[in-house]
Amino acid sequence: MATYDSLHRQCRTLESLFDAKLTSYARLAASISRTGADHDLEAGPSWREAESEVEDLLEKLGEANSALDAVAHDTDNPPSQSMLRAIQRHRDVYQDYGREFRRTKTNVQTVIDQANLLSGVRNDIEAYKSSAAEALLAERGRIDSSHHMIDETLEQARETRTEFAQQRSSLGAIQTRMVGVLNTVPGINNILSMIHKRRRRDAYIVGFLIGICLFFLLRYIF
Repeated sequence: MATYDSLHRQCRTLESLFDAKLTSYARLAASISRTGADHDLEAGPSWREAESEVEDLLEKLGEANSALDAVAHDTDNPPSQSMLRAIQRHRDVYQDYGREFRRTKTNVQTVIDQANLLSGVRNDIEAYKSSAAEALLAERGRIDSSHHMIDETLEQARETRTEFAQQRSSLGAIQTRMVGVLNTVPGINNILSMIHKRRRRDAYIVGFLIGICLFFLLRYIF
């Protein structure tokens, strides 16, 4: 039964290694759960590497148990009852390890999904904060530009008001000089008055002549 002894020792070694690796795998998942998105999910020793090692050990343990099953059903060299009990125990341990690994793997994947979701939410929050800050800066820039335009408009208005004041002062000075000239030369008012009267008289005469012409023209026509 050298084959049985070799397979029995191999199963015990694989079971011991599998138990240790599965424990490390579960602890790594717990550390990811505690640190969340701050944990580097791809940095070594990563959960993927640990998961792969556990899967390899479980596969090797399954192969060893399959070999023990062949020993258990060997009709040429039938095993003893103690061997059958040991083979059954290895089979039960293998099945328990398989269920435990699947449960732990599911838990790890849940933790990873939650960590990725949390990381995505944090990234979205940071992106929103960044976009909001950029929007505020842009709005502030537009406000500053508007203030600058208003300041320029007010400055132009002040310059225009100053020009109007200067023009009004110049017109006032011209009017004052003209009044002074008129007062200095009294005959100018009389001359201007005579000119206005003559223009009115000429206008009356021209209007009268036009009326007479129209009268004769209409009379000639009709």
